[in-house]
Amino acid sequence: MTAAVKALTLTRALTFWPARALIDVRQLDRYGRGRDILRNFSVSCQLCGKPRGSPKKKELSEKKLTRYFVDHRRVKLEAGSGGDGACSFHSEPRKEWGGPDGGNGGNGGDIIIKVDRQVKSLSHISASYRGQNGESGRSKNCYGRNASTTYVSVPVGTVVKEQGRTLADLALHGQEYVAVHGGGGGKGNRFFLSNENRAPMTATPGEKGEERVLQLELRTMAHAGLVGFPNAGKSSLLRAISNAKPAVAAYPFTTLNPHIGIIKYRDHEQLAVADIPGLIRGAHLNRGLGISFLRHIERCRFLLFVLDMSSPSPWEQLQHLQYELDQYEPGLSQRPRVIVANKMDLAGTQENLEALRGHVSQRVIPVSALTGDNTEELILHLRELYDGYLESNAESGEKPLRW
Repeated sequence: MTAAVKALTLTRALTFWPARALIDVRQLDRYGRGRDILRNFSVSCQLCGKPRGSPKKKELSEKKLTRYFVDHRRVKLEAGSGGDGACSFHSEPRKEWGGPDGGNGGNGGDIIIKVDRQVKSLSHISASYRGQNGESGRSKNCYGRNASTTYVSVPVGTVVKEQGRTLADLALHGQEYVAVHGGGGGKGNRFFLSNENRAPMTATPGEKGEERVLQLELRTMAHAGLVGFPNAGKSSLLRAISNAKPAVAAYPFTTLNPHIGIIKYRDHEQLAVADIPGLIRGAHLNRGLGISFLRHIERCRFLLFVLDMSSPSPWEQLQHLQYELDQYEPGLSQRPRVIVANKMDLAGTQENLEALRGHVSQRVIPVSALTGDNTEELILHLRELYDGYLESNAESGEKPLRW
């Protein structure tokens, strides 16, 4: 074999070897020019390898990254079914009539609602839960394994209801409520063995688990709630005073889901503020999504009425807001409250502020959510309302909400 033929044979062999392979030079010496060809051979082929550069991920918009607060959820729960019992007879050499040895099936898994203080919202709750099924029984008197329990974590203060009837009020960390019970396991034919029936052929199937549709509601949503009409600047105000990032824009639009912002003080106390979606006139008649929004307001301990000072007669906004709250629940607007005069950076708002103070007797705090002016006064006043809330709970013996 000539040197050219040897080199051609070696080149064809190298094309089938994987990239970055270890080549034994001693075997290449059997061919004439093995070392010279190895020197010119590249084991890191760029054409065969995969590109190392990771593709750039598409950046998500702020609206998609925003997580909203959920304080009401309807969930369907279905416990696991029990395993079937087995029907079999023991048989082995020289013992053909060993008798029945079918084992019982395992029990289905329960679904338990458990309180976890680390959970703050019901946004992670799925629409339906299904428990695990128990294993079926087997021969040789083998019983099926019981299914494990499924736990649903909920925040402190969750109320479990069914068709408007309260089933459980979960107010303590670690408290549990068995929502649905799993089905019992079926019986094997060994269970039916008796003196009258030495060879039973009966085996029962496992029972089906319970099914229920429950409503989970948070008794307390936040300490303070921002109440106002659409486009009053509630989301912008929440961004200015807390760490929340609800979606805002330069054009008018309304928030459809509540957001929670946390205000942290130097003494490590935390205060939760909820951005309630804007109300409309006739909300107590369930116009729009009025009842849902009013339910959010009901779960706040004190209220912040946010008024748009650029509109004419802002005191009329306050009157309409109080009317909607009182029509939904009498006395709801009389909770500890403060009036926030927003958008003070616009022209003509100073005259409206003086007129507003002449129409109301409550404290009015002028702020600008866009520039952040005078937000410190609002944060300090929120702390005063929070301290009063703690004192009232201490007198009544109730445990205050700690965020």
